[in-house]
Amino acid sequence: MHDLLVVGAGPYGLSIASHAAAAGLDVRVFGRTMASWRDHMPRGMLLKSEPWASDLSDPAGRYGLAAYCAREGLPAEHGRPLPVEHFASYGRWFAERATPPVDERLVAAVRPVPGGHEARTEDGEVHHARAVALAVGVLPFTEIPRSVRGLGDAHVSHSSHHADLLRFRGQDVTVLGAGQAALETAALLAEQGTRVRILARSPRVRWNTMPPPRQRPWRESVRAPHTGLGCGWRNTFYASAPGLFRLLPEPTRARVAAGALGPAGAWWVRDRVEAGVEIHTGHRVETAELADGRVRVRSGGGLRFETDHIIAATGFRATTHRIGVLPPDVRGRLRSLVDGTPYVSDRFESSLPGLFLAGLTTASSFGPAMRFVYGAAFTAERLVRGVERYVRRADSGGSLMSDTAGERVNSASRAGRPVMH
Repeated sequence: MHDLLVVGAGPYGLSIASHAAAAGLDVRVFGRTMASWRDHMPRGMLLKSEPWASDLSDPAGRYGLAAYCAREGLPAEHGRPLPVEHFASYGRWFAERATPPVDERLVAAVRPVPGGHEARTEDGEVHHARAVALAVGVLPFTEIPRSVRGLGDAHVSHSSHHADLLRFRGQDVTVLGAGQAALETAALLAEQGTRVRILARSPRVRWNTMPPPRQRPWRESVRAPHTGLGCGWRNTFYASAPGLFRLLPEPTRARVAAGALGPAGAWWVRDRVEAGVEIHTGHRVETAELADGRVRVRSGGGLRFETDHIIAATGFRATTHRIGVLPPDVRGRLRSLVDGTPYVSDRFESSLPGLFLAGLTTASSFGPAMRFVYGAAFTAERLVRGVERYVRRADSGGSLMSDTAGERVNSASRAGRPVMH
């Protein structure tokens, strides 16, 4: 039996595996390495985060993105976006050096069993571990507006479904959304000869400005310090203090996680969009129906048109019931927060003992940093400490009460109330 199974081999899963192996835990990692960047982003896309804010995390700090780029002769400069295929290659390089070997099979199901957990791969092989860390990324949580869901795969898709946009060359495509995924997808489509329009609910498209130099006069740095999530003191809090963020009231955390660092386009894609993309803001799809092999769309703002395909670049919603690797009966046992996302303790443990969560599923607990690669370092260090504590309890034959239950006990004790088990 392993100490820890890591399900997912993206930035969070690989960082957790690196820290766990360095801590002496017996770790097994499953998942296609850097799948989101390798299989779900078309060539030509660029990394929006700064290279210095995009490191995967190993305890010794030897395998950052800058080290990889120096080895490969690639630029890793502030204010110069990196192609996503280079970032995917960096993640694979990291996995080869900083983690146990990655088993690229996908895990079909995880469930608790006496003494720990079992994970069944898609080919039916079963593995056991005391603890499991789910670092499943964003792909299980795609959000497509209800008004277009029934059109079928030939006429509607999510932006994350495409590693190649060439199938749309010469067609008419409508992209829903006003964030980076929508804007960059639309730019790439236009540049390959696709007629493309953007339809967005927001009243305007917001554009990020070119970041200021990293080395600035101290007055400018104090006014708006650099962080891995962008400039400003609010971003400094989100980036530097996820543990403190978790102490905020639950409704406040949910509101911030949903609204902070909202949809906006990178400065370097603006000219490309405005040169070749038709933009309609203040519109949402009211009805969408098939007519003679095309989609006939009517927006709430009175716009009417026909299109060949709709790409929904409308983000992700990481609710508990969408964690598909957990069977329905297991999902039903998880405690959820007010926004439907899963509860995690201060060590990223869910309400099921020994089941740990990482990445987007934890943004309502630890803040907006968990939506970005930047949050992987904090997560890996703290989550692995939680796994170590859990494994020690298991080895000593102690109680495997989850951190959820422990927090309820402590809260009730402080309030002078009896504790009901």
